[in-house]
Amino acid sequence: MASTHSLPAIAGTTLFDGEQAQKGYALNKMCFSFNSADNRAEFQQDEEAYMRKFSLTEPQAAAIRARNVLQLIAAGGNAYYLAKFAGIFGLDMQDIGAQQTGLTKDEFKARLVAAGK
Repeated sequence: MASTHSLPAIAGTTLFDGEQAQKGYALNKMCFSFNSADNRAEFQQDEEAYMRKFSLTEPQAAAIRARNVLQLIAAGGNAYYLAKFAGIFGLDMQDIGAQQTGLTKDEFKARLVAAGK
């Protein structure tokens, strides 16, 4: 899908706009469902069946299987909903930030501390 917005590109960044929201609707809906402990358990019992239940695209399902946040964002994932998915595996937003920047979690935390000084 070609982008129709006129905002300048930011290298290495996927802009979450209306197009991305539409693209990621099923993925984000699935991740939102993880607010329920029963849904988290159902996902962990059979991930493939759970993804089919939400009609994820193959790129979305592949990114879920790989636990790859950058691929999930490219597939239309919203960081706030993806945090629900990451939480199933004991990951937090600093883990996600580290993956996005190619740093270890400790390196990412140090970068945050340095930026706050």
